[in-house]
Amino acid sequence: MATIKILSAGAVQSMVSALGAEFERATGHKLDLNFNTVGSLRKRLEGGETSDLVILSESAIAALDKIGLLVSGSIADLGRTVTGVVIKEGAPLPDISTPAALKDALLKARAVSYSDPAAGGSSGTYFAGVLQKLGIAEAVNKNAVLGKRGYEVAQAVADGRAEIGTTFISEALTVPGCMVVGPLPGELHNVNTYTAAIHAKSAAPDIARALLRKLTDPATAARWTAAGLEPAF
Repeated sequence: MATIKILSAGAVQSMVSALGAEFERATGHKLDLNFNTVGSLRKRLEGGETSDLVILSESAIAALDKIGLLVSGSIADLGRTVTGVVIKEGAPLPDISTPAALKDALLKARAVSYSDPAAGGSSGTYFAGVLQKLGIAEAVNKNAVLGKRGYEVAQAVADGRAEIGTTFISEALTVPGCMVVGPLPGELHNVNTYTAAIHAKSAAPDIARALLRKLTDPATAARWTAAGLEPAF
């Protein structure tokens, strides 16, 4: 039996882990799961690290494909998730119905948590731009609680270290004590598609392809939705 290495963005971790475990039980193969931010994984792959299956943002996969690191024809979209606003379970709901209302809520919050753009997270990079667009980057960042990954953002809110946070809804749903208020409003709305492909130097491309079929099985669509990810297959 083979061991299949997977480099995957954290936004799809819950479903990749769950379906991966089922794949292991059904086939006897083992999965070496490695989750991190899109930026850090892309850098590792461009630096020469190999994998069997790669799951990153649609744009990152396209960039890797362009430089010949992926098997031609193996690219498949898995799911889409949106950046949402989260609070501690049981806390008063902030008004985030419009960009102006969100701006007010962020300024009123004791501390705001989001993923550190320097760590390469897609959601944090986008939200840093939102703060600039709203003209409140300096004010919010004075007391910001930065996480390396989205689940750390949600955990900071659940723990009370931050009053409000933003991360991908699919990551927030995995953290007990954290509640999703809703997506970023209006023109700030942010959707990210996560896409998989087989690495050009995979030692077991046929097994990686079988795992990809498992991840994109239409029978799993409702489970992807429940995990905060709109199926893209």
